[in-house]
Amino acid sequence: MYACHFCGAAVEDPRAVYRTSSCAGCGRDLKICLNCRFYSPGAHGDCAETIDEPVREKDRANFCTFFSIRDRAAKGGAPGGRPGSAGEAKKKLDALFGDET
Repeated sequence: MYACHFCGAAVEDPRAVYRTSSCAGCGRDLKICLNCRFYSPGAHGDCAETIDEPVREKDRANFCTFFSIRDRAAKGGAPGGRPGSAGEAKKKLDALFGDET
């Protein structure tokens, strides 16, 4: 599922996301680092690709040629760019290590 980072609205045609594309749900830009599959906080320029010029505003439309919209379902990510809630993470840890409380 391809979705907006901000509101989670589905992106109808992920191949048609251009610099001027905006979300049908909230009207925010879609071609942004936060929606990109290469967005990697902590990496050089916060990008998994080798980019010549880092993008400063990750939540604004840009001209990056590496942009490829993130498939939130394949990555297990939720709208908002977060891979699930803290409660889900705790459940997974409890299942792995056992609930000792």
